[in-house]
Amino acid sequence: MNPVEALRTPDGRYIVVRGRLWRATNPSLDPQIRQHLVDQLMKARRAVAAALKTNHAGDLKEARQRVDEAKRGLGERGPVWWTDGEPDLNKHMVRTTLYADWYALVEKTL
Repeated sequence: MNPVEALRTPDGRYIVVRGRLWRATNPSLDPQIRQHLVDQLMKARRAVAAALKTNHAGDLKEARQRVDEAKRGLGERGPVWWTDGEPDLNKHMVRTTLYADWYALVEKTL
């Protein structure tokens, strides 16, 4: 694993950050669409930071909405992008999910 690459669950549905699952980007997105959405997400996150610095509530609300829209487009929020009926475990601690045994093995190698 590349040091800047996030740890992914074996099925690719989640990345693991500090022991917590976060839904990964939909891998079936067209690369150009994915890049456009990532660019929009980064722009929106910068707008959130700017609004927080200026303490402007309206700008902050709009910027957070743009973050949410980009994350939904990427498949990181909203309806799940997989179709097998498995539940969404977003934000769950890995050790409390069906990935617990896999993660315990991975942790030993980190």
